[in-house]
Amino acid sequence: MKEKIVSFIWQHLLLLISLFIMTLGVAICVRSNFGSSVISSIPFVMTLAGEAAKAPRFTIGEYTYIMNIVLVFGQFLILRRRFEPVQLLQLIIGFVFGFLLDVNMALSSFLNCESLFSQIGAQVAGCIILGIGIALEIRCGSVTMPGEGFPAAISKYSGMPFPKAKIIVDISLVVIAVILGFVYFHGWLWNVIGPGTLFAMFFVGVVVKFLHNRLGWFDRLLAYRPGFRRYLFGLARFLKNNSIMP
Repeated sequence: MKEKIVSFIWQHLLLLISLFIMTLGVAICVRSNFGSSVISSIPFVMTLAGEAAKAPRFTIGEYTYIMNIVLVFGQFLILRRRFEPVQLLQLIIGFVFGFLLDVNMALSSFLNCESLFSQIGAQVAGCIILGIGIALEIRCGSVTMPGEGFPAAISKYSGMPFPKAKIIVDISLVVIAVILGFVYFHGWLWNVIGPGTLFAMFFVGVVVKFLHNRLGWFDRLLAYRPGFRRYLFGLARFLKNNSIMP
């Protein structure tokens, strides 16, 4: 039982790190003003609408969490009795993702991409970081993100291959973001849905595929079991040996 608890904590600590890397990539893509990533397109539009007093004023991370709730609920509607209760943990993962996205939006606030060169550079960097985070998150083998869980539910219900379902869902999210842009701002928001969005849809998958067989070191890290008691006893012994007795 102790081994299982340590394994669970270690696995999800690495998952937390993976989510931080993912959200850092998403934040940099948003800051590029060249087109956000697919998963942040709708929250980005709604955040801008909130700043313009045309919608509730939530952060991009909060809107991302709301969208994740909708995606999890959609899985329940699609699968019904075949929906596994453990998948409700996606709500926790989605909340952490939204929180970390707000953290990384704050950390990346210094980025000011005005020139085309800086926009392209930020977009490429963001997609690479996002791809690394996704590759690590998949390796952790925990509950999937709602953005992957929803197309997985469609695939399970219809028999459609997951990659095809994922493409359809991603295109649908982008289309909805475009429609929301016209609803709130009466035009196409190129800083939200731009060339960088199309680039991200393709390039992030390339990064994940490239890293697929190059993460042996991360597998070994996952298999590692920290000896917390050994470290605590060692620290106690060190403090005792170096304490100054009266």
